[in-house]
Amino acid sequence: FKTISFKQLMDSLDDYDQQYIEISGKYEEDKGISALVNDSLFTGSADGSALWVDFSQDCPLYLSGTHQGLFEYNDGNFTQINDKKITLRGVIVLRSKGKNDRYKATIERVSLVKL
Repeated sequence: FKTISFKQLMDSLDDYDQQYIEISGKYEEDKGISALVNDSLFTGSADGSALWVDFSQDCPLYLSGTHQGLFEYNDGNFTQINDKKITLRGVIVLRSKGKNDRYKATIERVSLVKL
């Protein structure tokens, strides 16, 4: 995995197509939104400054030191990651632009989420 800044990725996205990267940003989720953004200016309408995040069922993500899945319902709640700074590892896919093709690219095959 190559660690890259959000700005560097967006400035040279073509160079990272089909590459495994590690990137940090703020995760935004809502109805129809699963996005990694650089800052708090994201309004829910992708303007080319966000990545679609495609969490795959093929790669279960567990909370560190536990058998608790990141997306499992536990103690009446899901693990809250909305509006939090996170680090993701995955593959950048330029041909996939997320919901309604509104995103710059997609990060797929997410294998690590650091909160």
